Amino acid sequence: MHEHDHDRYAYPHRLLHWLVALVVVCSLASGLTLGFLGFEGAMERLGKSLTDLLYTAHKSFGVLILALMIARVVTRLIFEVPVHDPPLTPFQRVVSTSVHHLLYVALLAMPILGWLATASGGFPVQFLHWRLPGLIGRDDALSEQLFMWHGRLAWVILGLVALHIAGALFHWLVKHDGVMKRMSLF
Repeated sequence: MHEHDHDRYAYPHRLLHWLVALVVVCSLASGLTLGFLGFEGAMERLGKSLTDLLYTAHKSFGVLILALMIARVVTRLIFEVPVHDPPLTPFQRVVSTSVHHLLYVALLAMPILGWLATASGGFPVQFLHWRLPGLIGRDDALSEQLFMWHGRLAWVILGLVALHIAGALFHWLVKHDGVMKRMSLF
């Protein structure tokens, strides 16, 4: 065991953190592209094949985020959360805990909203080439509302990710207190 391993998250948790980060970036990029272009705009600018691929990829990223976040919750319950050494100030602890908890909730809610919005809109819920159960029946009005909340939550997630990254950079570049090592893979 290395000198500061007591201050690090367990390796499965660290690995899941970076996998979620990667998939969230891909999901936000594909989702924002589709959100800004709309279906007709995507078809016009990208063509049918690329538009279909983008929708399938976005749905697949969402399902993957849901599975990875469930695994993150499990690892959070199984493995001990390391104590900050040196301790965070009370303000930093409140901000850090709040942002982390809100990210967990948002990253669990977002794919569920997308899944239900897709199904209630009569569209296929997909993971790669597999069609998943829709879970609810067709309801166009509900689908419209769920897609609206799905889109709004994307902006919330972007804000939370920005705060998370800003906090990590603050600890790494300003405080030099080793917080970045807690979640590093190496």
